[in-house]
Amino acid sequence: MEIKEALILLVNAIIIYFVCFAVMGLSMATLPIDAALVAHAVAAPFVSAIFSYIYYKKFNYTSPLITAIVIVATVILLDFFLTATIILQDYAMFYSLIGTWIPFALIFIAALIVGIYLNRGE
Repeated sequence: MEIKEALILLVNAIIIYFVCFAVMGLSMATLPIDAALVAHAVAAPFVSAIFSYIYYKKFNYTSPLITAIVIVATVILLDFFLTATIILQDYAMFYSLIGTWIPFALIFIAALIVGIYLNRGE
């Protein structure tokens, strides 16, 4: 994989992170925390599926498994270093299944399923 191809996938993953970040921020500003966490967990796989679909249709440089791993790893790292370390200055979010681990799993699964579906028969 060339650097350009890796950067395109990485940018796609960063976009997924920031859209999910915006969903969580807007949800927290307008809903009780439990409802915000559920809204985020529901939105996360849709965000992942939409941007994964765009990635696979326009670029498709990596296999579905590699794409899903890169996306979820990027989201986890950004949540750890940007959200928890810099913004919140607290790592409590990682104790929450609905707040982090379920959305991470759903982001991974959505990217993987979209990739498998779009790459079937190749």
